Amino acid sequence: MATSARSPYSNWFYLPAAVIYGILFAVPTFASFFFSLTRWSIFDWKFIGFDNFVTFFREPALVKGLTNTLIYALVTSGLKVVLGLLLALLLTSQIAGRGYLRSVVFFPVLVSTIGVGLTFTVLMNPDQGLINDALGVLGIDGPGWLTDPQYALLSVALVDVWKGVGLATVIYIAGIVSIPAEYFEAARMDGAGAWDNFRRIVLPLARPATVTVIILSLIGGLRSFDLIWAMTRGGPGFTSDVIASVIYKQYQAGFYGLSTAGNVVLFLVVTAIVLPLSRFLNRKEVEL
Repeated sequence: MATSARSPYSNWFYLPAAVIYGILFAVPTFASFFFSLTRWSIFDWKFIGFDNFVTFFREPALVKGLTNTLIYALVTSGLKVVLGLLLALLLTSQIAGRGYLRSVVFFPVLVSTIGVGLTFTVLMNPDQGLINDALGVLGIDGPGWLTDPQYALLSVALVDVWKGVGLATVIYIAGIVSIPAEYFEAARMDGAGAWDNFRRIVLPLARPATVTVIILSLIGGLRSFDLIWAMTRGGPGFTSDVIASVIYKQYQAGFYGLSTAGNVVLFLVVTAIVLPLSRFLNRKEVEL
């Protein structure tokens, strides 16, 4: 009877990783779940059960933040997937200055998020911003990008896409260049055109890159805070608030238990969306 191979390493080698995981993830997670059931301050706490969660879902501003979070995540992740794939196709073609253009596309990823937010806040100023000035030259009356409730959340989402699409593009480039050249040569001999190459070779074989971009972009969109806070602080009113900004405002106001409950809601929302989606996409990938 064959015996299973034993690891040459002692189980004690797992202890440092387990300690780090426990201190940095497990303990804070369980503490957050516990304190979300309390009304607490720095010096004391009182157990109140699910009252914080009841309050959370009864507050219109908090529910609005949850809705905005889902909209923001869908818009930003969807655009990053589409634009990232299109840019990757362009930057893997025989275009002049390909290496330079790849650097240009990736550069926004390296810039500070707060810096990007402050820069675009100036550019999107409805009265003196460069964007509306440029539209005015064309005879177009530009809107209040960050002051009009209809445009505020979408404007921040577009800035998020501008900053993050470079990472999606790099992931797609890695996926496309890893496709064996023999597939394209065989397709060319069969008379396939550019559209056939894209539909029958690039799209299916770059699926792992697509899955990675979707998951990373969706997680980033659901957890987004710094760019929104730098550009609108959730305004005007609560129209561009997301869960993270609502949580921060509750902390500022001293409602620590309610804000902790918001953190738990955010954790559960991210987990409930990302884990099933990841399993679904990876299962489909294996079936292909």
